[in-house]
Amino acid sequence: MITIGVSLKMYFTHARTLEWAGAVADIARRHPAVRSGAASLFVAPTFPALVPVRQVLAGSGVLLAAQDLAWADEGAYTGEVSGAELREIGVDLVEIGHAERRSLFHEDDASVAGKVHAAFRNRLRPLVCVGEATRASRPGGTEAITEVTAQLDRAVSTAVADGLAGALTVAYEPVWAIGAPAPAPDDHIVAVLEGIERHLETRPELRGSTVLYGGSAGPGLLTRGRGRIGGLFLGRFAHDPAAVEAILDEVAAR
Repeated sequence: MITIGVSLKMYFTHARTLEWAGAVADIARRHPAVRSGAASLFVAPTFPALVPVRQVLAGSGVLLAAQDLAWADEGAYTGEVSGAELREIGVDLVEIGHAERRSLFHEDDASVAGKVHAAFRNRLRPLVCVGEATRASRPGGTEAITEVTAQLDRAVSTAVADGLAGALTVAYEPVWAIGAPAPAPDDHIVAVLEGIERHLETRPELRGSTVLYGGSAGPGLLTRGRGRIGGLFLGRFAHDPAAVEAILDEVAAR
């Protein structure tokens, strides 16, 4: 199964979010890649849109994701949203550790690990973002694999220690490719994704995990990857629902 995810970040108004979600839900309901189970699709709108988007997605098979969560489940944490509440309203996945959260809001490894712990204990699937800050000088992705697998290990460390870890989704997003005109080179993407997958095989407590590529991902990448890319985490290239459909067409053609 190929997993396709979309984060809307903070680009859309509330009305446009619902309109976009409705269009994607209609595509999912009729598309052979989704109907056959060849593709799994999830979307991550802003917090205020989660409940109405869940209603729009009903019956489409599209999963609902949140863009963040608090490390605590309740308390005096003004402006935060807990995993307990996200689970209550029907969220399936939660994005954690995106490079923008680290750079703009100063999240560190400890806060990311706390949020992964919160996701697991509230029965939410963590969508853990990893990625190297600078483009490596040597080909083959070796440096990137070492860096991102270490990031992943730190992210799950607290949950593993408490026996809570399970299947998660890893979104590999090289920081230097986020917002770029084009994604990272195809051979680099494939090499790093395969490296993360090999690493996950050494972590039985994370059995069932999946790995996606993000970082200016868009239509055409799955085709060029020739079956070696297990999924995409999309940003601005999915703002047009037709682009989502084009990627599902690629899945159906495989």
